[in-house]
Amino acid sequence: INHQSQKVKIFSEEIRSGKWRGLTNRAITDIVNIGIGGSDLGPRMACKALKEFANGGVRAHFVSNVDGTDIRDTISELDPETTLIIISSKTFTTTETLMNAKIAINWLETSLNTTGVESTNHIIGITANTENAIRFGIKASNILNFSNWVGGRYSIWSSIGLSIAIYIGFDNFDQMLKGARLIDHHFRETSFSKNIPILMALIGFWYNNFLNAQSHAVIPYCERLSLLPSYIQQLDMESNGKSVSQSGEKISYQTGPVIWGQTGTNGQHAFFQLLHQGTKLIPIDFIAPVKQSNSYKDNQEVLLNNMLAQSMALMIGRKEPKTQSYKNYSGNKPSSTILIDELSPKNLGALIAIYEHKTLAQGIIWGINSFDQWGVELGKELSVALGEDLDLEVDESTAQLKSIIAEIRSL
Repeated sequence: INHQSQKVKIFSEEIRSGKWRGLTNRAITDIVNIGIGGSDLGPRMACKALKEFANGGVRAHFVSNVDGTDIRDTISELDPETTLIIISSKTFTTTETLMNAKIAINWLETSLNTTGVESTNHIIGITANTENAIRFGIKASNILNFSNWVGGRYSIWSSIGLSIAIYIGFDNFDQMLKGARLIDHHFRETSFSKNIPILMALIGFWYNNFLNAQSHAVIPYCERLSLLPSYIQQLDMESNGKSVSQSGEKISYQTGPVIWGQTGTNGQHAFFQLLHQGTKLIPIDFIAPVKQSNSYKDNQEVLLNNMLAQSMALMIGRKEPKTQSYKNYSGNKPSSTILIDELSPKNLGALIAIYEHKTLAQGIIWGINSFDQWGVELGKELSVALGEDLDLEVDESTAQLKSIIAEIRSL
């Protein structure tokens, strides 16, 4: 781990300082992180959240969707001579990632009138399978590793965080790690009565298993944290979306809830009506930095007052005359508020780690394995089988859809 951390430091510092040169000896100005799942969403979320720490250095771009418009739109605005492609794949066999990587490589080769660009300083590979990365064509010195036991949604702390280290600088990335480490020790050493992840896990367990809440909303009152709900959604639902216990038995109780959310105040004008007066019980996590140096004082005050007003209205409600029952707020709607003094790399690392440990604690309570994701694998297998037109028994609905697709393509 220390060896890989040192490589992340060296790579990020060379790229940020301009020492890392492409084929035409020009310094790198843009990086494109190509990955999927945690290999994409974690670094993407962190870079957006910590944009103010980038200090006008190398620009970071992210591609994950196999929809070709994603990679096309990204590279069309970049200079190939000064672009570095980071291919992040645990196995280096993921179809979506490798398809996008090959498109990026073809773009570089066509633009630079060369071949074999994957073995140059325009390409870095991050993987748990070095042999596959070398087989892909990446030179060994440009490969960063992480352990095979590290799941994608938990990988932001590993060499997968290279794009973050490049974007905000290794010292700031190191602060993220230190923030997470503080929570690691807090989780391991603090009594349950004061243990933040444990308390969050137990509160969520109460909502989910005793009050029958089917979903849980995450609402950050901070535009820089706009990707945090999606990140926590992936972390929680991919970890605890299970219906079989670790002992292999079918579970008869509820496990992980549906996690969703959006930033406030935007959410107030989208779905808060349902939260206040709807028929569904939806617990909420409100999250906000108290100070934002890149905002305006008046805006920040209004933003925080909006958040406090929402949690207050959800809690106390308001009784109206029977003649105006449609205005009645029942109240007693649960929410928790997490206040951060400011959104720094260290505090972001701590916040992410809190939700990681909460997820683990709930998995333990439910008796499930929070570190596998076999439900995802079937879709992958069927996608490959359908694409290669293997001898696959296809149901009538899928067969009809394939027929319609083929008909439209032939027009």
